[in-house]
Amino acid sequence: MLVEVNSVSVVFTFALVILVTWAWKILNSIWFKPKKLERYLRSQGFKGNPYRLWVGDLKDMSRITHQAHSKPIKLHDDILPHVLPYHHHIVQKYGKKSFIWNGVTPRVNVLDPDMIRDILFKYNTFRKPNINPLARLLIGGLFAQEGVEWAKHRKIINPAFNLDKLKNMLPLMYMSCSEVLKKWEILVQEKGSCEVDVSPYLANLTSDVISRTAFGSSYEEGKRIFQLQKEQTQLTFQVTRSNYIQGWRFLPTKVNKRMKEISRETQAIMRDLMTSREKKMKVGEKSEDLLGIMMESNIKEIQENGNKRDVGLTDDQVIEECKLFYFAGQETTSNLLVWTMIMLGIHQNWQDRARQEVFQFFGNNKPDFEGLNRLKTLTMILNEVLRIYPPGTIIVRSTYEETKLGEITLPPGVDLVLNVVLVHHDTELWGDDAKDFNPERFSNGVAKAAKKPNSFFPFSLGPRICVGQIFAMMEAKLAIALILQNFKFEVSPSYAHAPFPSLTLKPRFGAQMILNKI
Repeated sequence: MLVEVNSVSVVFTFALVILVTWAWKILNSIWFKPKKLERYLRSQGFKGNPYRLWVGDLKDMSRITHQAHSKPIKLHDDILPHVLPYHHHIVQKYGKKSFIWNGVTPRVNVLDPDMIRDILFKYNTFRKPNINPLARLLIGGLFAQEGVEWAKHRKIINPAFNLDKLKNMLPLMYMSCSEVLKKWEILVQEKGSCEVDVSPYLANLTSDVISRTAFGSSYEEGKRIFQLQKEQTQLTFQVTRSNYIQGWRFLPTKVNKRMKEISRETQAIMRDLMTSREKKMKVGEKSEDLLGIMMESNIKEIQENGNKRDVGLTDDQVIEECKLFYFAGQETTSNLLVWTMIMLGIHQNWQDRARQEVFQFFGNNKPDFEGLNRLKTLTMILNEVLRIYPPGTIIVRSTYEETKLGEITLPPGVDLVLNVVLVHHDTELWGDDAKDFNPERFSNGVAKAAKKPNSFFPFSLGPRICVGQIFAMMEAKLAIALILQNFKFEVSPSYAHAPFPSLTLKPRFGAQMILNKI
């Protein structure tokens, strides 16, 4: 009997220890640790709201963001209170050396270009935060890798973005652009002018470019991938707007189930494409599309290292890179084209200057790679659009150990928000006209555009700068040059100006333009 009592006592004590340990871990993560981090940050001179249990600033952020996005703004209004209303509010209230609470995690605003450079160049020290596992179904691959694994992925992917390879892709880009222009010509030809929401056309253009350049002759299958990735983007935005609860992804919610279905279908299509490509490669057929180049680079890397599979990418990893290229390449360039048309539709003088330059170099002929690189005015315009409307509004990094940054010391467990939009609009860096569209500021290049270097980083900075930057700029120059050759355009009175950060910065209600055929 005594043995049974002792056994029960041991089990009870064991269960109690587990319960107390579990309760302590929860209490520590949602109260003691955040309060400790708050004291540490305040001792370093940072200011922000007091920590509130579990939610932090999320409720206030949701309320202020909802108010800001509830209606459009005027064309010449400051976009900061509309695009990132809560970040703007906190900086206005507490100054540049401030922080916000993303649930239980403090997020320090980093607005100094020198600190931004340090963070982005020291990528092994300031690493990316753990992202929502559901978001990884959309944004994985190179974007999510760190350390040695990132270096391996980057080495294998780099050949796909070699300058000579990109030159060979220009005809494919031209085909996609020409198809959109033909559709616009049909719309315009009856009356000589027509109102068109150019946003969906430009989205289709960039998705078509990705499909052709990534999969070559298989780009029809690529279009299906784009449709799936577009839906996945919307769902990802939905799930990343709140605190992630551990294990939530395993629950059979409608959103969770659909995101996993999309991921499975996308992987199945890409796996079939890879199998087909492998068969062609075995009989000596070479391909110039991104999938083929990446697969060849992967095989070469494995063979040069004694056929060790761990030095290369698995099939699943190749698929993840293709999915990432779809999201990053299509979204970024599509938004750049839309915002450029809006800006040139408002600022007719710059549209005229850009068109004059295009005709000077090409006349009515097809633009070529060398000529596109000499379009100084158009390059200035695109850079100014990227300054005002960067595709990504913030870049987030985290501390994983006590870390020195400039004259401050940061504890582990802090997020660093490199606020691209706020830095790009800072009058101390860009002058009193920082809110205005003025491409002339880039007349002497990016390095001299602002009062301090590293103030312009729409594609990030340092070793982890966007691998597809040259691809995106080449595509944007070609598309805008062709549009300028064929159309004059202005912003329609029906256009509602509402820059909206949905993973990337886009016009919320489309981009209605009046097109006139030249």
